[in-house]
Amino acid sequence: MNYIPRNITAKLQNAARHFPAILLTGVRRCGKTTLLKHVFPEAHYVLLEDPDVIYRVGRDPRGFLDSLHTPVILDEIQNIPELFRYIRTRIDANPEIAGQWLLTGSQEAPLMQGVTESMAGRLAVMQLYPLSVLETDKVSLLRGGFPEVVKKSAIADIWFQSYIQTYLERDVRSIVAIKDLSVFRRFMGLLASRHGNMLNKTDLAAPLGVSVPTISSWLNILEITGQIIVVPPYFENFGKRLVKSPKLYFTDSGLVCYLLGVDSMEAMLKSPFYGTLFEGFVASEMVKCQASNYRRIELYYFRDKQGLEVDFVIPHGAGKLLLVEAKATKTLVPSMAQSLNRLTKSIDGYQTQSVVVHCGTSNTAVEQVLAPGTVARDVKSLVRELHGF
Repeated sequence: MNYIPRNITAKLQNAARHFPAILLTGVRRCGKTTLLKHVFPEAHYVLLEDPDVIYRVGRDPRGFLDSLHTPVILDEIQNIPELFRYIRTRIDANPEIAGQWLLTGSQEAPLMQGVTESMAGRLAVMQLYPLSVLETDKVSLLRGGFPEVVKKSAIADIWFQSYIQTYLERDVRSIVAIKDLSVFRRFMGLLASRHGNMLNKTDLAAPLGVSVPTISSWLNILEITGQIIVVPPYFENFGKRLVKSPKLYFTDSGLVCYLLGVDSMEAMLKSPFYGTLFEGFVASEMVKCQASNYRRIELYYFRDKQGLEVDFVIPHGAGKLLLVEAKATKTLVPSMAQSLNRLTKSIDGYQTQSVVVHCGTSNTAVEQVLAPGTVARDVKSLVRELHGF
């Protein structure tokens, strides 16, 4: 399988025409480097993970940058964030030259601190996720969207095992000093079993024998390295008493399937996690859509203390809400739209659109079984519509 075009490409090219620098963030191995090399084939490439390179930059950052010819791709710049200050000096000397500094990073929060301090107004920040269903039909609930897994699904288990080990050794240890990485690995497995549930830190801490503040720190690591999606409750009251805890999903469905030991579609269909795995797959695809359109990530869920719950609430324009229920089924019945209809009736001042998204591939005849005002969509159709919002 050759290069798979990414939906963010046009916006990336446009940013390179207007900004001196671009920072492309995203989870490790989601395709950042491949994308930049494909879009900017003439750019010089430097990987900032080689110990010799890190040592050289530490001794003489000005000399290191002087040795480069632009445009240049500086890959994994979170390893040497002090370079931002020196890059800023070069940009300020020639602010009219666009698209010269092409940076990637796998730790968004620390990187953004460096951007805020050194690169404000000089740099366009863009976010890349693993491949989406709109980019290739090879993306699936079982295997997810990491490009290397999509291209070689037969080695998925080996790839995910190696990925987790690399992630633990590189990203986790670079953020916080964890003495026993095996406990953090168990934490990831435990969190996978809570995929799609509301966050309960005490419930996570007790089986691992660690403190709640430790769990908070570890969740922060997963979030800033792009491994999880945190979905907060929708902030509008609608006259109801709302729950306040966020829900958590792993960004890539293939990774969480691996952590849960779900290794085939047969196992998937029998798994007690099937429903939440599909729900998380929908969440990830909607977030990918927002990011590729260079929009702010706005994904919420709704649940009140009387038990009314809707999987996802997405603002799309002034006074408009998209309400989404994810159902891991190919057979839809009217009761599946019940929570959508109940919430719609209780909302004043908003124009709402309700969708039940299912795991089939065809919309034929299914819209007729749902209540008026509610439509059914497969995942690809839903995401395609989101691109138009």
